[in-house]
Amino acid sequence: MNKEIKGVIPIAAAPFTENGYLDEDSFQQMIRHLLQAGIHGVTLFGMATEFYKLTDKERGRMLRLLLDETNNHPSVASMISVTDHTAENAISHAQQAERMGADSLMLLPPFFLQPSEHAITEHIRKVADSVDIPVIVQYAPLQTNVRIPPEVFLTLHEKVPNIQFIKVETQPPGRYITSLMDHSQGKLGALVGYAGVQMPDVLERRAVGIQPGCSFIELYVQLYQLFQSGEKKGFHTLFQKLLPYISYWMQGIELIIKAEKVILYKRGIIASDYCRSPQYTLDNIEMKMIDRFLEQFADELRNEGRL
Repeated sequence: MNKEIKGVIPIAAAPFTENGYLDEDSFQQMIRHLLQAGIHGVTLFGMATEFYKLTDKERGRMLRLLLDETNNHPSVASMISVTDHTAENAISHAQQAERMGADSLMLLPPFFLQPSEHAITEHIRKVADSVDIPVIVQYAPLQTNVRIPPEVFLTLHEKVPNIQFIKVETQPPGRYITSLMDHSQGKLGALVGYAGVQMPDVLERRAVGIQPGCSFIELYVQLYQLFQSGEKKGFHTLFQKLLPYISYWMQGIELIIKAEKVILYKRGIIASDYCRSPQYTLDNIEMKMIDRFLEQFADELRNEGRL
């Protein structure tokens, strides 16, 4: 693999038609929009992809469409999330993604009915050991109630070296990242999701990348570039403008999924903001917030939609 896992790696949304069917045209246009926006990678089947609302056939089709785009891109890495609860199914999907040309995998540990730490770590080990591409373990204790100390991830890396990154979604994530860095002495890298709410802190703590949603990815790319170039004043000025919005939307997973889809729709990137039920319904005040957001960041978010 020669595509580096770093930088801004958005989670792709799952566009649907007004009738609730997968909208392949909108999905393809959205991916092409992201590839033109300066991202470093793109993740499919994260929570923001609503993987839990997709059929196996839809997942297969989305995987093919994404990899058709990223496999032809010289630098944008594909990251395919494997969310199966059983190791057998997870291994099958992991190996399929690798065969199709995925650059990396993100592995969500099993959490249904509270498996033991041994069962969880064995699942991670078996799935990661079944492929050769880099594996990112998604550590989201608030969503899964699975809690894993940093030293456990280091032990897993020593057993299976292609376990190379941890997506840290603790609240707050910063101190966990510091502990992870200290325990692994740089052997493990950290990525962070949660809409980048803690972006200033986690980048200072040596996180290698951010995995936000995809509806206003230009802002995250600009923020990352400002930070990497040492323009801290510009970074903090832009981040403080963005923070009130992402802080509000990240109060709930379904809330930010709906808000992101409305933004994608209003920008002309997807044809509908439809979400499959159960979903969050935005009220008038929340819709006005999105309009205000789009007006405030109009210069940064030049509409490139073609629908």
